Amino acid sequence: MSTTNFQLTRNSFGRLVLTADGETHEDVEPVRAFPVQTPSEGIGMVCPDGREVAWIEKLSDLAPEVRALVEEELQTHEFMPEVSKIASVTSFATPCTWHVETDRGPTEFVLRGEEDIRRIGRNMLLIADTHGIHFLIRDMAGMDRHSRKILDRFL
Repeated sequence: MSTTNFQLTRNSFGRLVLTADGETHEDVEPVRAFPVQTPSEGIGMVCPDGREVAWIEKLSDLAPEVRALVEEELQTHEFMPEVSKIASVTSFATPCTWHVETDRGPTEFVLRGEEDIRRIGRNMLLIADTHGIHFLIRDMAGMDRHSRKILDRFL
């Protein structure tokens, strides 16, 4: 199903309702195929039973009101703070606590081991804390010198 032949609304319970080809699907949720590398492309609209009922090639192809609904729903289901600066770490041995600045404000998390830092591409990192929350470093090379020095100790 292409991105242009469905309608998307919210029901009285605030859940998404997708209508396409005369068929209505209640409680659909958007699911990104590649949430880190191409977050605005490849989004499936999935029913509660796991069936994909629509595919969105690019968010920019959607009408503004539909795009707003999809983005709003994605925000409620995805939590991946983007780290902009590493203020400090308690130790260069693991486990250790990292104090960081993110797009959602300052926070701290515990890194269990170096294996919880994964490279994604050349300059991107995904860090999992002890609670399973993933922190994204989109451009390691673009971070300040202090942050890069700390990262170098763990990579």
